Amino acid sequence: MPAQPDADPQATSSHMMKTTKRGRPFLKDTLDLFATLIVSLQLAPHKQFFRTFPNSFSTDEAAQNLASLKFSQSNRGPDPREPSRVVTTTTTTTFSMTREMAKAMSQHFMDARLIENAADPSSNLFKDRGVYMLTPKGLHVLERFITKNGINSDHLQQVFSSQPICIKLLHLERRSADDEIIVTQAVITALFRRFVGRSPNYPPQASGPLDPFQRYNERSKGVALMDVTERAQPLLGKSQQHHKHFVGREEAAEMAAQFVRFGLISLVSDKRKNNDSAIIFTVRGSAPGGNSPVTQHGEFRCTAKAIYKITDEGRRLAHWDGSRPLGAVDSPNGSSANLTSGGRSSVDGSMSESGSETPKKQGSEGKIHRRISMAEKLNANYEAAEKKGNKESNTGRLRYILEEPALRSLFREFLRGNFCEENLSFWLDVQDFKRKFNITSSAMAVNPSPRQGVKNTPGQAAMEKHHESLINTAFVIYNTYLAPSSQCELNIDHGLRNELAKYLEEVVTSLTGKAFQGRVEPEQATAFNATQLQMMIRLYERIQTHVFRLMATDSVPRFIKTPKFLAMRNWVEEFDPTESDIRMLTAGPAAPPGLAVAEETGGAYITVSQQASEREHRQPPPAPAPLAAPATP
Repeated sequence: MPAQPDADPQATSSHMMKTTKRGRPFLKDTLDLFATLIVSLQLAPHKQFFRTFPNSFSTDEAAQNLASLKFSQSNRGPDPREPSRVVTTTTTTTFSMTREMAKAMSQHFMDARLIENAADPSSNLFKDRGVYMLTPKGLHVLERFITKNGINSDHLQQVFSSQPICIKLLHLERRSADDEIIVTQAVITALFRRFVGRSPNYPPQASGPLDPFQRYNERSKGVALMDVTERAQPLLGKSQQHHKHFVGREEAAEMAAQFVRFGLISLVSDKRKNNDSAIIFTVRGSAPGGNSPVTQHGEFRCTAKAIYKITDEGRRLAHWDGSRPLGAVDSPNGSSANLTSGGRSSVDGSMSESGSETPKKQGSEGKIHRRISMAEKLNANYEAAEKKGNKESNTGRLRYILEEPALRSLFREFLRGNFCEENLSFWLDVQDFKRKFNITSSAMAVNPSPRQGVKNTPGQAAMEKHHESLINTAFVIYNTYLAPSSQCELNIDHGLRNELAKYLEEVVTSLTGKAFQGRVEPEQATAFNATQLQMMIRLYERIQTHVFRLMATDSVPRFIKTPKFLAMRNWVEEFDPTESDIRMLTAGPAAPPGLAVAEETGGAYITVSQQASEREHRQPPPAPAPLAAPATP
């Protein structure tokens, strides 16, 4: 499965995608290839078994695109020889594979719960003639990829607006050498709490098939439980991976074996008959001794006949039996012992035999970086401002409001009621414009051999189209917020407005020979180059600073006294039970394991879907498209 960066012939190279000892690609490569494929597809309605599935794709479409898939990325930056100029560097990567290899890669996407069979979501096999849709987890991954790489996603907006998106996704850090999860007490704590949910989840009896939004809502509550006669509150013998970044069922079962090892779940019964086979996952590691429930050995039986229960230790760790004190941080068994994850588990197809590798030394216990909850931070900022009364507190509050989707939505509502919503809209629009200016990417399936006479590569064509879009965005911002008598004219410093108008007058006159009339027409905008756009960004940033200061000093002090803000300030329950245990990031760690330190340590972090968060706080989920799909167990 070679990946070939395309540039000039001298810079062309080819290499195979990195794989683990089990033959699967590394997680990052899997996610990138998945998102590149989806961007290249035209998701549309497909029929199967007399039903129509919207926003879907077929096996043939996936295989054809993966056979020759090109991903082009262009980055803008200052010219090293002349910093005032902007230069663009474009890199194109080509993925090529056979049909069988493409199907195998698509199977990895299914194993990671990025896609599912539209007609039968319970199916785990990528079939030769199937129709597939994105899962909530897959949409979360796709949104992050699009945002990070500056991809035009207009053709995917229908998917994002009509299907459920995983709001928060838990990521577990991995070893750089073999892509295996670094298992530590703190990681198991965060993972287990997300696995079981904030309270026991007994699914209600469904009167009929659940729609996609209902299925997502049920999954987000934690693993489904039931009562059996042997013991109370057992756990079904299967694992959830819809909201965690596992690569497949094997890895999910390994983490379940770690739950057994840490004394969080235990086997209730295994009703298999003598001729029934099962895959048994085994993990080994060090144990602290004493009264700790942590053992050196953990075993999980991957069969529907095996029933597990949540132990008393598991209930304690999940805080099912009482409220958790605000700010409390703990780990399995409350021990501070330095536990390492031993080796990785091995798989065996029989009931009586299972293998495991010799434990490997993994260094010190990884830390889960605690994120202060929204209620705590708001309370702390509020009290500090009341005591100090300084401007810095309001500046810090505003930064947090802009980062938190729920607060940002509430703040926008407040500004709208005070007839100054344009301040926030302008600030957000410029932030988005700056991000798009710095990087742009495209993904498409192309013919292996380019046609004669075609000079522009897909990357160059995408960059030209993107540049046109940037010019349009730059002047939509100007004509909306800054032009005289514009629709949402900002109340800004007269000197800033004159400086921007003077620059536009000079550029428009020099490019078109026509006098600047206070507004930029489309035919005038097309002549702008990247360096001139960057100058506009610098001027926009100065206006941004002015608007930010205005919101912090004028709007925020009044906003924090509103009943809605005070109600949110006192709201201490978070959507996610693990938020106060792990760091909240909108991107991955700044320094990937193995690159910044000599010894890798485990950790976890959460990424947030902006589209899902804003939809969650803006309005109820939209009615899903007609879909008669059976519920996923």
